[in-house]
Amino acid sequence: MSLLTLIRLPAAVVALLPLPAVAIGSSPAGAEPVTIVFESYNYGTAGVGGAGTQQLIDEFEASHPDIDIEPVGTPTAEIHISVQTQAAAGDPPDVAQIGLSKLAFVLENLPYVPYNEFVDPAELETHLAGMLPSVVAVAERGSDLVGIPYSLSTPTLMINADLFREAGLDPANPPRTWEVAEAAALAITDSGAQGVYVDAANEAKSDFLTQTLINSNGGQVMDAAGNPTFDSPEAVGAMAMLADLTASGAQPAVSESEALALFEAGELGMLVTSTAALAGLVESTDGQFELTTAGIPAFGNQPLAPTVSGAALFVFADDPARQAAAWEFVTFLTGDRGQTIVSSQIGYLPLRPAIIDDPDGLAPFLAEDGRLLPAIEQLQNIVPYQVFPGPDGTRATQMLQDDAVAPIMLSGADPESTLTAVAGDVRDLLGS
Repeated sequence: MSLLTLIRLPAAVVALLPLPAVAIGSSPAGAEPVTIVFESYNYGTAGVGGAGTQQLIDEFEASHPDIDIEPVGTPTAEIHISVQTQAAAGDPPDVAQIGLSKLAFVLENLPYVPYNEFVDPAELETHLAGMLPSVVAVAERGSDLVGIPYSLSTPTLMINADLFREAGLDPANPPRTWEVAEAAALAITDSGAQGVYVDAANEAKSDFLTQTLINSNGGQVMDAAGNPTFDSPEAVGAMAMLADLTASGAQPAVSESEALALFEAGELGMLVTSTAALAGLVESTDGQFELTTAGIPAFGNQPLAPTVSGAALFVFADDPARQAAAWEFVTFLTGDRGQTIVSSQIGYLPLRPAIIDDPDGLAPFLAEDGRLLPAIEQLQNIVPYQVFPGPDGTRATQMLQDDAVAPIMLSGADPESTLTAVAGDVRDLLGS
């Protein structure tokens, strides 16, 4: 079975339309030079994220001599505020990479221009046809396509195979359930290292892993009307698993950055985090220990229901010439060549299934290094990322993460009473 066949999702979730993406060529002869500002949280960072983004910019400019990209690097947790500040001064970036966890903020506070308002409908449809529709739908609101997904990932289990073997475990047989993962983590702690860390209380305030855990235990963060439901028995059970890992000693009560440092130093057996971290971890641990990967563990026999983290590309240019240039840039970043670079060089998931088996796309990379494959395979189970509605949606997500997930996971807070209290506060905040 080909990888392309493997990730075809059920029709009820998404129907893949593997049509070719719109061709990206050089700029029209004689076109006036245009400079556009691209604000990105990958640009300028150390390691593969910054290098891969620079490669994207260099290749685009080489094939579009009349379009210059002026890149700006801003941290993940600050970029939406940066764009808002610039927009208030009348000078927002032309294109910005903003995390999906900040989508509610974008919708309520930023002067984005929906793609359907400045792109030819047929051209837009052709470009989107080659992307995963369930992912594209994340940035759709009514009839507007407010952003185009660009750098996405799912949670992945990173494994220090050396520590597994030292603890008498088989890295080729990774834990498939959280119960087994906890037992494996405790075996690793008995051998003198730390066991497992689930990166749910992350520093970017993203709830994508929180949603993945709750979804996979049969719950949801909110219902179809946007009302918080993260105090349901299913959600409580998912968060109780996190608390149990820490209480048992299987999981260290440390911050995300401390956990990453432990893993890179070869002192942590398992790390559940975004696929986006994989390429950097491969680079930083090369020669220190064998790094392998697996899909995230399940809650018993319940089906996995991972959601995505990452970002979409939003356009803020109001000048037609800069809008046209922005569209050229976005179609490159989210087209076949751009997504090949994004996946092979930075570590995000390919949003165009056709490039997975393409010898000019990802096939050679995946044949040489298959550690991205478990995350790609999880695309068959993906569910949409949920965004709290209204102007306080971003604040609601932050409350969930800061007031519930972090205390439960790291400080021993009672899952049921904590989630009940925070869900009540979020309902009051949202007026639901």
